Amino acid sequence: MYTPPFRYNTRSFHKRISLDLVRFTPGGISRAELARQMSLTRAAITTIVNDLVDHGLVREAEDGRSMVGRRPVLLEMNPSRGYLVGVDIGATHLGLLITDFASHVICDLEQPFDISLPPPVGLDQVDLCLRNALGEVKLTLEDVVGIGVGVPGPVVMEEGAVTHPPIMPGWDQYPIQNRLEELWHRPVTLNNDAELGALGEWAHGAGRDQRHMAYIKVGTGIGAGLLMDGKIYRGAAGTAGEIGHITICDDGPLCTCGNYGCLEALAGGKAIAHQAQEAARAGKRTQLAAIGSAISITAKDVASAARRGDLVAQQIVVNAGSHLGIAIASLVNLFNPGMVVIGGGVAQIGDLLLQPLRQVVQQRSLPSVARVVRINTAVLGRRSTSMGAVVQAHNLVLDQLTQD
Repeated sequence: MYTPPFRYNTRSFHKRISLDLVRFTPGGISRAELARQMSLTRAAITTIVNDLVDHGLVREAEDGRSMVGRRPVLLEMNPSRGYLVGVDIGATHLGLLITDFASHVICDLEQPFDISLPPPVGLDQVDLCLRNALGEVKLTLEDVVGIGVGVPGPVVMEEGAVTHPPIMPGWDQYPIQNRLEELWHRPVTLNNDAELGALGEWAHGAGRDQRHMAYIKVGTGIGAGLLMDGKIYRGAAGTAGEIGHITICDDGPLCTCGNYGCLEALAGGKAIAHQAQEAARAGKRTQLAAIGSAISITAKDVASAARRGDLVAQQIVVNAGSHLGIAIASLVNLFNPGMVVIGGGVAQIGDLLLQPLRQVVQQRSLPSVARVVRINTAVLGRRSTSMGAVVQAHNLVLDQLTQD
């Protein structure tokens, strides 16, 4: 039975559940199936659906397939009800999706970004990116009904700001959400990027039908989004999931958080690049030495060299996978998820990273835990966070529209 994330009066409650069942059921859902899943009469469902259709939120799709009798009429979200935007502000990239109201992607772009920019400068760059993207698909901000934004730091949702973000210098307590709403005059929701990655993969990717799932975003930093009993778990201060700051070895390298030997300092994108730079400076036989100055080597360069058979690059990637496996083994022992989804830019390296990760998780997890957990790469790839931001923007809009 479906469990909604919020409480409403009975009428709004049922409308909101119906909308979630319509939008998260692949191919649409019939009125009869809505009635069955919600334990309501056909007459009650007809009243709810008619209301949603009258308000332009839901429409009838093509006839569904049935083995016998009349084909059921399926319901789907009305794509023309408005447009949604998902923004992924990363440490080194800016990802953006524009979708219709049924979450069909109509614009997908990514460009370089520097999170060390002062917040006003960085957000002006985000603003320009969105306006340009809207122009490319002949839309304006007035066509947009909701915008979701993900950032690589712990978010205090009530304040619309990040708190003590290790890889966002100068952004602590800056009113990100308020500033973006001033720029766009549209409703904006702000969340942690890994939490949105979990939401995106749950709604449209590898984690469909999962109620207990962890999404690990491995990029410049490393974070986790935790789905517990079908709901994102944020913790008391909004900092749940900071797996990148689990200590892997006491005498390890200095981390951006000020501690030593954190997972992020050993297996994050910046750490992978630094290890490759050190190898090149030390004169090791590696294709990476031919890139130019050692300081210009990036994690992408390491991934490319590893795929071409470079042994130094491969060893760096394998070590990163092993360190990730140690941290994830602790996570699955504590949390007992049914699935762990590995996403983010570094995860695009593929099996060279995932094989040692899976092996270490199997070795270090309790047998009962290891037997049930599946470790998969993100189906949405680099879109996981921005698609999760679209889902969150959709939630915001639907919450507002279903209040009586």
